[in-house]
Amino acid sequence: MRATNANGPSQPPSGPGAQLPVLIRYGHRSWLIPALLLVAVVVVDALTPDFFESLSWLTLVPVVAAGLCGPAVTVAFAGLVIVAYPVLDRLWDKSHGIEDFLLVIAGCVLALPLSVFRARAAAYVRHLQGAAETTRQVVLRPVPPGWGGVDSAARYLAADVEARVGGDFYDVVASPYGARVILGDVQGKGLPAVSTAAALVGCFREAAFREADLATVASRLEERVHRQNLLSSRLGEDEERFATAVVVGFPDDASERIQLVNFGHDCPYVLGPDGVRQLPPGNGAPLGLAPLTGRLPEVQRLRLGADETVLIVTDGVTEARDGQGAFFDLRAHLESLAGLPGAGEPERLVGAVVVAVLRYTGGRLTDDTALLAVRNGSGAAAG
Repeated sequence: MRATNANGPSQPPSGPGAQLPVLIRYGHRSWLIPALLLVAVVVVDALTPDFFESLSWLTLVPVVAAGLCGPAVTVAFAGLVIVAYPVLDRLWDKSHGIEDFLLVIAGCVLALPLSVFRARAAAYVRHLQGAAETTRQVVLRPVPPGWGGVDSAARYLAADVEARVGGDFYDVVASPYGARVILGDVQGKGLPAVSTAAALVGCFREAAFREADLATVASRLEERVHRQNLLSSRLGEDEERFATAVVVGFPDDASERIQLVNFGHDCPYVLGPDGVRQLPPGNGAPLGLAPLTGRLPEVQRLRLGADETVLIVTDGVTEARDGQGAFFDLRAHLESLAGLPGAGEPERLVGAVVVAVLRYTGGRLTDDTALLAVRNGSGAAAG
């Protein structure tokens, strides 16, 4: 799956299916497959008796090239096969017959439009990926190192490889009141979930910067979900969306305290020299479901040591399964990291969890996955 670093350039894909299959991308030696097939057919025909007429199998070479290579390479193999057939036929003196040669020519002719159609389809997929990448950059913008006076790192892994973006979201905002971070997961899939995630991220960026009270930020987020659902219903969408989320504030006047609002999300973990602990869940309903409880979640004020790191993940991590259906044990993995030097560095922590999840699932994620690690750092910026 595609891994995205919020504090810098995109990382290389981290698992199977992270990009278009290598064999259908130009420049990845995909021509070796039809070339090896060509050699294999020639060798088999040379080593077999006269009654075993295998030279006509050359028709497979341009067809395979059409499925793996570009039109130019396909034309090259087609020409090579058409020239090679009569030469080899005379060399082996097996008298394969004109009908076999016509079959080879037919295969070459058929391969040419196939290669053109495949190239157009690959170009269309790349166009869609480019559009999805632009959407991802809007929803999940890169965050500069040290932004807001905190050290942070994030990853996003899309279960839908070609879409590269879903309903998971995160952001780090540098405000006059200290850094504010959010990570959440919109219920559902597809464009409606992406639209809701984009609406929530946009709302958070403004409210987190302008509002001194984190409770007000929470109320703005709740209101934004209701407005988004109203808009969606007017556009004909029947299902209302909700989102789980965690908002954490790092007050600039209290370096070892944080403020936390939990909208029904999995509780964040804290990794530090003393081991791993989990923050309290709070009593909040997901965003969009506050009318069911009659109140917004409370703002919790919690201790966070200067050398401790908060890790927030979506259920793509906690509900990741192996081949036998067993869930990934995030806490056990974090405890195995706790004693390692530098394990609390956000970039290293997030990277280690991503690698562990992909290894545990064999790279087959069934849900979008987002991770955000953040701790108090040095330097501040506002904007």
